Amino acid sequence: MNTLFKLRLRIALTVCAALVLLLPAPPAAHEVPANVTVLAFVRPEVRTLRLLVRAPLESMRDIEWPLRGPGYLVVDQAEPKLSAAAKTWIADYIEFYENGRRLPDGVVTAVRASLPSDRSFATYNEALASIRGAPLATDVEIPWQQAMIDVLIEYPITSDQSKFSLKPGLDHLGVRTITVLRFLPPGTGERAFQYVGNPGIVRLDPRWHQAAFQFVKLGFFHILDGIDHLLFVLCLVIPFRRFRPLVAIVTSFTVAHSITLIASATGLAPSALWFPPLIEMLIALSILFMALENIVGARLQRRWLIAFAFGLVHGFGFSFVLRDSMQFAGAHVATSLVSFNIGVELGQLLVVAIAIPVLALLYRHVMAERVGTIILSALIAHMAWHWLTERWGQLREYDFAWPVLDAAFLAGVMRGLMLLLLLAGTVWLLYSVFGRMLAGGTAGKTEPRATE
Repeated sequence: MNTLFKLRLRIALTVCAALVLLLPAPPAAHEVPANVTVLAFVRPEVRTLRLLVRAPLESMRDIEWPLRGPGYLVVDQAEPKLSAAAKTWIADYIEFYENGRRLPDGVVTAVRASLPSDRSFATYNEALASIRGAPLATDVEIPWQQAMIDVLIEYPITSDQSKFSLKPGLDHLGVRTITVLRFLPPGTGERAFQYVGNPGIVRLDPRWHQAAFQFVKLGFFHILDGIDHLLFVLCLVIPFRRFRPLVAIVTSFTVAHSITLIASATGLAPSALWFPPLIEMLIALSILFMALENIVGARLQRRWLIAFAFGLVHGFGFSFVLRDSMQFAGAHVATSLVSFNIGVELGQLLVVAIAIPVLALLYRHVMAERVGTIILSALIAHMAWHWLTERWGQLREYDFAWPVLDAAFLAGVMRGLMLLLLLAGTVWLLYSVFGRMLAGGTAGKTEPRATE
């Protein structure tokens, strides 16, 4: 009986396998492209806001394009589906605002398939003329995955002098979508934006308070998201939790990174490819050094000076984030710089405000202060050592070349000397202030909790 059962089971499995193999396979759905680049122009003209968009046709999914041969797009038969795809995949995902008021949904007024070699999106006028021009010839042989879709979308506005913003939701076009958007306000030059994914609301011409709020938020969350900066601030707090030492140390760190942050944003930092990985490696080194000093015994009289030196390095690290975001500052560059710095300081104050009572409870109820300082610093040093070795390996992959001794190099040297002079004056000023503040302090001593 057992043998008969096994025989029947084998027959049944064989029949099922044969049916699976013989059944026709369902048509495969279009996959989401891995990397997509979207080009766009925005231009207000009297009573109409025009948006020009170019995107890969393969991002328009769930559409059966008319094809011939090995997969060539039949251009003349594809025009109705191009309009439907432009509305479904592009226009319906974009929201425009005029002076804070959302505009009605855009209307697709022109659409065109184009070759990937087409260069009409180099300027607004060329792109507009191309979209409104004649379609591709019917005998063009282009694989549909390589074709581009060019779209003209129009929105009614009350004035071309209004303040415009948009919420672009085109991140669904690819796994990683990069959008290059150029805004052409009347009477002024072109303003370029580049972002990855969905950046939320993009204010094309922000007011000063909008730019300030956006950059305060950017600086605040950058501190909370950056584990290396958080660990450095924690290393500052672990051995010195009283008010007076913390004022000297945190102020020194703040002043230092503010100087290099502003210097980098104004073009005083090196532009070589090896500079960002060098700074990242030095940030890891700063954390390792501070953690090891906590273990052997930190001295208050020099801690503020060390915090100042490493603050210069961290300021360059902050500037890498700020550099990519300055495009959203509009005409308020100085306001955005100050606001970003304020956001960074607010994030640091939040970390310090949380760390001090947590450390006080830890040292009071769990372990002795000296033991806790050594254990926490050792854990941080272990992480920093791994970061240091990894980033050193990345830095070694870059080629270092001696600069060319020309007028540009000499101008850079002069700017560097001016920065050094500013740093020297700042150190002298801080030394005169903190020398009196900490004159009565005892080096290396800490209280179980903040008492001042």
